[in-house]
Formats: sequence, C-alpha cells, structure tokens
Amino acid sequence: MTPLTPLTAPMPTARLALREVPWTSALLLAALGAGTVRARRRLRALPVLPAPPIAPAASAGLPRAAGWRLLTAQGVEPDAATFLTACAYADREGLRVLDLIPADLAAERALGLLRLVDPAGYRQDRLGEGRGAGYAVLVAEEVLARAGVDPDTPRRDPAELLALVRRLKEFAADATGLAVAPALSSGRPGRCGPGTTGPGRVAALQAQGLPPGGLAAAQLAGLAVLAGAVLRQGRWGAAAAGLYWLQPYLALGRRGGPLHPADLAAATALRPVRSLGAGLRTAAAAARTARGAADTARAASYRAELAGGTDRFFEPRRPDCPWCGSRRLTVRVRVPDLLQGKPGRFTLEQCGDCGHIFQNPRLTLEGLEFYYRDFYDGRGGEGAGTVFGRLGASYRARAQMLRPYGAPASWLDVGTGHGHFCNAARAVWPGTRFDGLDMGEGVLEAERRGWVATGFQGQFPEFAAKLAGRYEVVSMYHYLEHTRDPLAELDTAAEVLAPGGHLAIELPDPESRMARLLGPAWLPWFQPQHQHLIPAANLREALADRGFSVLAEEHGAAHQGNDFFGAVALTATRLAPDPDRPWGPPATPRSRALAGAVRVAALPCLAGAAVLDAVRTAAARRTDGGNAYRMLARKEGA
Repeated sequence: MTPLTPLTAPMPTARLALREVPWTSALLLAALGAGTVRARRRLRALPVLPAPPIAPAASAGLPRAAGWRLLTAQGVEPDAATFLTACAYADREGLRVLDLIPADLAAERALGLLRLVDPAGYRQDRLGEGRGAGYAVLVAEEVLARAGVDPDTPRRDPAELLALVRRLKEFAADATGLAVAPALSSGRPGRCGPGTTGPGRVAALQAQGLPPGGLAAAQLAGLAVLAGAVLRQGRWGAAAAGLYWLQPYLALGRRGGPLHPADLAAATALRPVRSLGAGLRTAAAAARTARGAADTARAASYRAELAGGTDRFFEPRRPDCPWCGSRRLTVRVRVPDLLQGKPGRFTLEQCGDCGHIFQNPRLTLEGLEFYYRDFYDGRGGEGAGTVFGRLGASYRARAQMLRPYGAPASWLDVGTGHGHFCNAARAVWPGTRFDGLDMGEGVLEAERRGWVATGFQGQFPEFAAKLAGRYEVVSMYHYLEHTRDPLAELDTAAEVLAPGGHLAIELPDPESRMARLLGPAWLPWFQPQHQHLIPAANLREALADRGFSVLAEEHGAAHQGNDFFGAVALTATRLAPDPDRPWGPPATPRSRALAGAVRVAALPCLAGAAVLDAVRTAAARRTDGGNAYRMLARKEGA
C-alpha cells in the first residue's frame, strides 16, 4: 500500500477541532458568560436595608433625623420608615453617604449599575467614583456643607443626582455605600429609570463621567458583531445570541435576591430590540448635543490667543545641557501635541555626555500655561480625574516602599494635583498627616475634600523657608519631569526634610527599550508637558551631591502598563484630533466622520494593545525593567 503523502494525510483531531471553532462566537460566549457571572456575584454582595420598624406609609414630608438629609430625584416618594431605617443603617455602618436602590429597579439599569460597581469593595476603594441608582441618596449634613451642596434644592433631575453622588463620594472617600431599599419604588412599571429617552440617557451617562457617543457606538458595534456571528457561525453564533438575550434573567432572576425588577420578563424577551433602539437613540442624541456656552466662549478665547501664532510660547534654544553643561546635543524626538492636539511642535534633545533628555527650546511660562490649560482642569479636568482615580494600586505601592523604614508622622506630596495619592496612601499609613503642594487650585479642593490636611498652592521653592525641616517624608511622583529646574526642586526637598527624613521620587525612565521601539508614540515623552527626562544614574548622583543616601531603587515595580495602549491612542489622536476641540478649526461633518471612523478602527487595535501591555507588564515585573523607576533616599546628617 502506498503511504499517504503529507498533502493527503488527515490532520490530527485536535488541530481539526481548533480549526472548526468559530472564535468570534467563542469569545462572545466567554465575555457574556463572564459578565453574567460577575453580575450575579455582585448582586449577591448588595446590602439590603433591614425591614422597617414601622409599616411604610405615604406622608406629606419626611421626619427629621439629626445630622441627615435625604436627597431624591423627581417623582421619587420615599416613606418615613425607609428614611429612618436608612439613617439607622448608615449610623451603624459608619457611613456618611448612602445611595438607596429601589428593589424593583429596571433590569437594564440594574445590569448597568452592577457593571460599574462591585459592592464588596466599593466602600474600601477610596479613589473609586461615586455610583448610584439615581433615585435617592442619604447624606450627612456635614458632608453636604463641605461639598457646598444645598440640601433644600427642589427635587433634582435623575442625572443631576447621579452627578451629585460622584461628587459626594469625594468628600466621604471611605464612608460611602449603597443599599437596596425594599420599600422604595422606581416608579411606574416599565420605567427604565434615569436616562430612559435618548437625551435623558446622554445626560445620565455624562453625569457618571461616561462618554455617551463612545458607549453607543460600542453597543451598536457589539450588536452588529453578534448578528454577524448568528448569520455566519451557525449554532455557536446562536448560542452567543441566546446568552445575550437571556442575560437579564440569568443575572437578576434569582429567587429571593435583593432586586426583583418589575420589567424583568419584558427586558429579557425584548432585549435585542430594546438595546438596538437605546443605542440608536443615544447615538443620535449625542450627535445632536450642541457645545455649551462655556465651550463656545472657550473657543473664541483660543482663537484670539492663537491669532498671533505660537512662536511666543518658546524660549530661544539653549546650546548646552542643563544637567552637566555639555554642548554635545542631538535631537532625540520631534512631536506635535499628541495629548490635546493644540498647535505647535516640540523637540526633545539628548546630551551625549550624561544622557539627560530635555525640551529644547523649552516653553516659556506663558507657553506652559497655554498647553496645560484644559488638561488637568476645565475641559479635560473630569477625564484627568478619572484616570488618576484608577491608579490606586500604584499609589499604594509607592506608599508601601516606606514600610521597612518605620511609620512617618508627616508627609508632603509635591505635585499632588487633587491629592489622589494622599487619599489612597491613607489606607497604608492611617496615622500619617498628609499635606499636598501644587501649582493648581486642585490642591485647595483636596483640602476641602479632606484628602490632604493642608494644601499649599504655588511653586515648591517658594515654600522652602516656610516649610524647612517640617517633614519626615517628601514625595515627588511624576513631578520632576514637569519642572523647569529639577535640581532646584531637589535643593528645596533637602531643605524641607528633617534630618533622617526620606525623599521618594518616581520618574519616567528615558532608557526604557520602549522609548526607542515606539519612537514619537511613546507616551512618557508626554509633550509638551515633560520638560526633563532624567536617567536613574543622573538622579542618584544629584541626590548624593545633596547629602542623600539612596536606600532603594525599583524599575519593574514602577512600570506603568500603558506603552502599547498609549501608542495606539496617541496615533489615533494624531490621525484625527477631537473635532470639537476649542483650539482647533470649527468642526465639519467631514472632520466628525473622520474622527468617528478612526475611533472605530482603533478599537481592535486598543484591545490588542491592552493584551500586549499585560504581557509587557508581567515581563517588566519579572526583569525589573519598565518605563519608569522609583527611588527612595534618606537625608543624612544631624
């Protein structure tokens, strides 16, 4: 018998099976299954108010409870028993803000809330955003006073209440909770809660810091992928569609659970139709949303400011290295503003002797104000706050670097912004007094929130004499690279620290391999904001010159897992900047269409980049090599 040739030999069974698996449907099944399991787990963790001591009854008004106010959305009528039970629950649990969830909350609204909130860790997450159902929230009067909220405002719009919960959690970072109120009703049957209509849903999403247009596009794209799987991948596609269809019932239909949505049957039976309609209405409403008066005024201001060009924002180019004085300079990278898309082009040069990288020509003070504007505050403030709020693990790791050296009594965080690090670090050092210093007004807001004990606004060197010898720890996390004179900042740190005090620094690592691999798209270049990128050896030498001994240095542990994701995001911004940016030309249908197309095309690239970043982060941790480094030094001397 003639043996089978390789071309005609049967493939191994395992390989055939792998080739026959429709991977799109398999991934959809995995994602939907994981989402369903997560929703059920979070549902079980939802606290429920105990049965009220008195029978619920409608009343003309709520009784007074010392120190508490109940804020409600329009059309919500809580009874006295629910209010008093909620007050007792909050007092017993040590809560200062308590969002009340109707037990009959609409199914899709409940699923949306469970996507955003993990009840098991919600209270402990000091940086987590405040979330709620948008019906009623119980608040301590002292929190309302610190937040500047008038409790006597007439019944609020649901979106306004959602935004209020986000703000209130900032003033009760570890004392905010949520609970199901069995006697609280969401309203008439079939009402889907805050954001039922297209404009209402846009307002509700914006109030929660979520992008309505992006979420609508993702929802519609997901439905399209699901429909394609059904048409092309047979029973596997049908299984994925069936799981999507039944998800509300599978996640929320547990008998005896804390929620029993009044519309569960209809929400399950009509889910594809309702989802398609909601996505289309939200997309249309988001597209119709006009720029507000503030954006219009901001655009006019930028146009007037840019009429004279951008040359005045730059100093003359310097011929030597600001770190060592060498004149052996070469261009490392030239990039436009890929962060906001403002006009201008920026050059980073590298010293051939010490390796220091710096912006040359550097921005003037006027230029820095122009390019920082609307990034950490104003138009971009909310997005920046969201990003910083997701760095809790990194903040805690920075604080834990001090553990081998005893508990500090006083800590000054320089470049604190809104105080996110100090807020998170309290979980590591609850007995430490954290103060913050920053140029922006956010540091004063941090003081009002209680995230820092005292907020100092201004340039760090200006406070050298006032704060001399006051602190046991000074931290500069991703701060020195933003300064005009890093060596002067180190001099100030040495003066502010008490003898034996510790200086903690974290910086981007310009020697990272990713810097060369990704070129101008490497996120830590962060132009035009980063003025200096300092090699670790240079920082060690500068610290030694100022009487510091380096105690610890970390590279892999300081890695920020955003190299590839950031590169895709910056490239997308370069190809199609935000058409509504007030410093750009007026938006046109063509520019909006281009931006939308680039964003959609970027979605699979971002997903792939996130996977690569996860692999890269694991490698960085194992090899102690990443895109950033931390250094801890002690000030010697009596």
